[in-house]
Amino acid sequence: MKTQPKLILGIDVSKASVAVCCLKERPANPRQFYYTYSFDKFDANSSGVRSLLGLGGDIAIMEPTGTNYSKIWITHLERAGVEVRLVGHKELRNYRSYHLGLPDKDDDADALALACYGLDYGEDSGRFLKRRSPIIARIRELVLRLQHLNRVQSPIINRARQDLAWQFPEVAGVRSERRTKDTPLLWAWLAGERQSTMYDRKYAESCGLGISGTVRLHAQRLCSISREEAAIELELSELLLERAFSPYQRVFNKFGFGLRLRCVILSQVFPLEDFLLEGMPEVRKLRGRVSGNLTKRHLSLRRFQKALGVAPSQESSGDMRRIKIVGGSALCRKSLWQWVFTRIEVKRCRLDNEIGKALGDYLDEQKAQGKPVQLVRARTSAKGVQLLFKHLVQELTNI
Repeated sequence: MKTQPKLILGIDVSKASVAVCCLKERPANPRQFYYTYSFDKFDANSSGVRSLLGLGGDIAIMEPTGTNYSKIWITHLERAGVEVRLVGHKELRNYRSYHLGLPDKDDDADALALACYGLDYGEDSGRFLKRRSPIIARIRELVLRLQHLNRVQSPIINRARQDLAWQFPEVAGVRSERRTKDTPLLWAWLAGERQSTMYDRKYAESCGLGISGTVRLHAQRLCSISREEAAIELELSELLLERAFSPYQRVFNKFGFGLRLRCVILSQVFPLEDFLLEGMPEVRKLRGRVSGNLTKRHLSLRRFQKALGVAPSQESSGDMRRIKIVGGSALCRKSLWQWVFTRIEVKRCRLDNEIGKALGDYLDEQKAQGKPVQLVRARTSAKGVQLLFKHLVQELTNI
């Protein structure tokens, strides 16, 4: 008995709507089809969701565009039993231009390209992005929320300090941080949430002109943000107790990673098996393009570095040759840089093990050679990621 062809939904997600192309077979002339086909447009509301589900698709092909914008569509589709597959931006762009010959990028062209991509490569799982497990997706969501809260509170703190410079100058430069579950003492005292005889005494003797209601409102906002951060960190701590994370945690302990960095890295590299080939690091011998000699290419390590945002890429044109870091997680790259600065570069805080010694000696040597400090920190981050990959492989594969 002949099976019915599956209905493929190519869905291009915008800020508040989606463009949809429904196909059961690939059009012979995609460019002509683009001009004659009536693409569906659905708004991000109850009616739009019902209309999308009413199409009765079997497989939905989408780009991982804007986690917040696509989440509602992906969730409703999967609840309705529609399989959702994701295509990388670069892969779709090349496919749309070179395979379909579609005109300049727009929502309809992307929807058509996604549907055709699903028909052409539907049987090849390697052509689609791997979906994160629910627990890793949640960790990533919480990490991004912490990053957002960090960006939100910075301008509030700066504004409050500027006002305190003339209202209560003795504390304008105090760096008050949350050490426990309690809100930061200075901001909690200004907000009227905590008592402090120290700040009471300083305020009584202050030369300032008096604390305004505006500063107290700023302090209340900062206390609210602090409580939200504490709640997120508590949930992250509980998620990290998952048994599957135990070997990763043992390695992270050796590197002295904090809670946030552990979560950032896990959200990018779990499971490690995705970077390996048949459970082992992939290493190939290839001839160099310039030397012609056989050289080892550590492909698994390269993919791992790329995911964490520390893989260098070369750009050459004529006599110009430049190495720069592109791709990967910018948040992870920044977090690793901060780890190098706090746990490797500062000698009194340096890790007291072979990892701290190896990275510390390397950083000190690079500095002694007069290398720019930004370059030294970037190189130390990359070397740290190499050691991290080595230790994770040893922990997870027993080699």
